[in-house]
Amino acid sequence: QVQLVESGGGLVQAGGSLRVSCAASGRSFSRSAMGWFRQVPGKKREFVAGISRSGGITDYADSVKDRFTISRDNAKNTVYLQMNSLKPEDTAVYYCAADRARGTSSRTEYEYENWGQGTQVTVSS
Repeated sequence: QVQLVESGGGLVQAGGSLRVSCAASGRSFSRSAMGWFRQVPGKKREFVAGISRSGGITDYADSVKDRFTISRDNAKNTVYLQMNSLKPEDTAVYYCAADRARGTSSRTEYEYENWGQGTQVTVSS
């Protein structure tokens, strides 16, 4: 079991940057692939970025590629999402998730066993 707590969300102007973090407790973090998803009211939760157990393999949704960077620090049990060149359409609640069953991340939310409570990111135009 991995408990996840996101932080770092907030309000930023379009074109700005923000970094959200996800702190994990429990022994399984370093054995878990991690993912970031986001959701706006009335829409399905969508994949944003994923990272493998070791951090050597990353994956991004086309909508955020070249603007967002996912990384992890297994010594600190933390995964990060650096978001640059933010757009109003990036406004959402951002969730991190842990997948203990596989070494590389999945784009499918049901593959993930543990989820954080989410952090709101709002990008103003």
